[in-house]
Amino acid sequence: MLTAKSLFQEIIDDDESFRLFCSIAASGESQGGWENARIAALVAPGMRELAPKITRHGADEDKHGRIFNALLKKRGLEPVPVPPETDYTMLLEQRGIGLAHDKLRREEPLTEADIVVYLAHSRVTEQRAADQMDMLVTYFGDHPELGRAIHMIDNDEANHLAYCHEELLRLAREGHGRLIQRTLRESALAEIQVYRDVSLAVMGHMGRILNWPRPKAAALAAGIRGMYAYERLAGWHKMVGLRMPERRDALGVPPPEAGGGPATPAPAY
Repeated sequence: MLTAKSLFQEIIDDDESFRLFCSIAASGESQGGWENARIAALVAPGMRELAPKITRHGADEDKHGRIFNALLKKRGLEPVPVPPETDYTMLLEQRGIGLAHDKLRREEPLTEADIVVYLAHSRVTEQRAADQMDMLVTYFGDHPELGRAIHMIDNDEANHLAYCHEELLRLAREGHGRLIQRTLRESALAEIQVYRDVSLAVMGHMGRILNWPRPKAAALAAGIRGMYAYERLAGWHKMVGLRMPERRDALGVPPPEAGGGPATPAPAY
């Protein structure tokens, strides 16, 4: 029976498909680390209090990239070039979602609106990341090779998502509500399309590596398109809602391994 668990098991059991999977993941996380580092360096003058949190976010993303590369090294594998059609971050930028890399490469301070756009875009993409890691923890949390790594990344992604919720709610109270609402909707609708296209591309590459029969490849493609249809109809609303998270000040305290941790849960906003 074709399930998400059996599919991922097949991918991680084969060295070549595992190599591609980890290479794509490491590249995306490292790119996120660079983006956050640049945003922290250029953060709007009136929002400098956010710089340490953005820096922490970027450091976490860099760490995730190193984790995926370490998983490759543990198997004696080297990263492979990421096929452009599977580059989630690049494709989002091409759709005009988030802050353009050209802007981040300059030495000009960002505006408050730029920071709002960054946080709204992050709220959408971190929802996707958190959901994916929750799924991997469910299926492979006890895996001897992957378990510890995915638990660590899953905890970080939950922190990132909580941070986005809390900061966006604060900025909404300060008068940025309309921009937040508009950016969240635009980002979510673009993200689900990019995620569909990247998923189809990744599964196409995996199918060729693993020699999947045509009916299996067709079933997977139909499933991806079916998920997109659901998200386009209703599922994207999950990516735009804001509620006060249980993990308060998630990026403003030392990470759990250093003695920090989430504060007392708060009711929904």
